[in-house]
Amino acid sequence: MKYFLWLLVSVALAGSISSCRSTKRIQTAISKKDTAAVVPVVDAKADSMRFIHEIYQAIERNRIDFNTFSAKLKVDFSGDEGKKRDFTAVLRIKKDSAIWVSITALLGIEAFRIMVTPDSVKVLNKLDKVIQLRSVSYLQELAKVPFTFQELQALLIGNPVFLDSNIVSYRKNEKTISLLSATDIFKHLLTVSTDDYRLLHSKLDDVDVLRARTCNIVYGDYVNKNALLFPTYRGITVSEKTKVDIVMQFKQVDFNVDLTFPFNIPRNYKRQ
Repeated sequence: MKYFLWLLVSVALAGSISSCRSTKRIQTAISKKDTAAVVPVVDAKADSMRFIHEIYQAIERNRIDFNTFSAKLKVDFSGDEGKKRDFTAVLRIKKDSAIWVSITALLGIEAFRIMVTPDSVKVLNKLDKVIQLRSVSYLQELAKVPFTFQELQALLIGNPVFLDSNIVSYRKNEKTISLLSATDIFKHLLTVSTDDYRLLHSKLDDVDVLRARTCNIVYGDYVNKNALLFPTYRGITVSEKTKVDIVMQFKQVDFNVDLTFPFNIPRNYKRQ
């Protein structure tokens, strides 16, 4: 299912900094005045560098470590042409090895099954009896960024994506701390809470102003599962020539249980 694959990879390019619950509020988060290029920040020198290092280490300590992960997802997808799609899915992950997704259609019938590994992408279309076999570079073709299995895994688990220690400045207020990092491709503004350093908002702006490529990820509705803080809500807006809004809600979250990853290709399926 191209839309689900596109969803998985494009959101990893990164609102408000709260647990938003509507597409309208997510769209507000990408106004031009909020771009990373114009955020007022404090120059990161001397004591500021020490503060930045401490916050970076705190974010790293919050990183979710796991062996396996499973959840059910409800996904709402809204495209630039006003087309809206929603579906439910079962997600299973084996750390650094496999991401398995089963998408359910009407009447509880499985419509698609997806398997992503560090070097391949497989999509089983059970409705049309078609199998797509691609290299993992297919993710990068869809997202148009240097995207890997690890970024996709981090996004789904709730860990920061494209977190870079090359932090050039920060902004702090009573409730939030924002860190601005820069690469040759993106400026990344990552916002965390001041009390427990949980992820609240990730925003990426393309350094090429002619592309005007921006992505926002909002994290919210945290639950404590097996002593791990997990955000059950993700609100995503991806904007370039067109704009896409995505809401992902996780339920029945579980870590480190025995899982299977069945992916059998019937002989009568056509390769595409």
